[in-house]
Amino acid sequence: MAARTAALASGQGRLFYVVGASGVGKDSLIRYAREALGNAHAVVFAHRYITRAPEPEGENHVELTRREFALRKRHGLFAMTWQSHGYHYAVGIEIDGWLAKGLAVVVNGSRSYLPAARKRYPDLKIVWISAKPQVLAARLVRRGRESGTQISERLARNDRLGVRPPRGALHISNEGTIESAGAQLVDLLCAR
Repeated sequence: MAARTAALASGQGRLFYVVGASGVGKDSLIRYAREALGNAHAVVFAHRYITRAPEPEGENHVELTRREFALRKRHGLFAMTWQSHGYHYAVGIEIDGWLAKGLAVVVNGSRSYLPAARKRYPDLKIVWISAKPQVLAARLVRRGRESGTQISERLARNDRLGVRPPRGALHISNEGTIESAGAQLVDLLCAR
């Protein structure tokens, strides 16, 4: 397993691990980049597997029951797994094949899972999306998915996980228009 992981990590493909606080706009930026790039570039966007129902304006993910999630995890079908806010999240092992083919792979990741992701993919590029706490709070309220208490918990978690990007991270401030921050993400993915 370690040799396979090392071989994948040193392959031609590049893993872009997009992270940021709840409400920072990761889903919107990833959707923008996916639409802007179409199939004109060697960039693919990984779907996450989540034990949460999809939302109309939310992330394009694959919903799994907890039993389905456990079955897939038990059979080694996930490259990455973590828990957050009472849900299970994963990225499938299909990304290893994409990387081996030399593609740029975009993953909507978790800041808390970052050390494990770096261990499996030492050459990954962190794309750190940020916004001021008041911007995050307003977006979470607009989203309408969480209660006031849950929003406070998410903002406190953001403080615990840190608001500064780690050394070497590619940073995008998403406080203006989606077009501005989205264009920055597209540029980063195409620069490789």
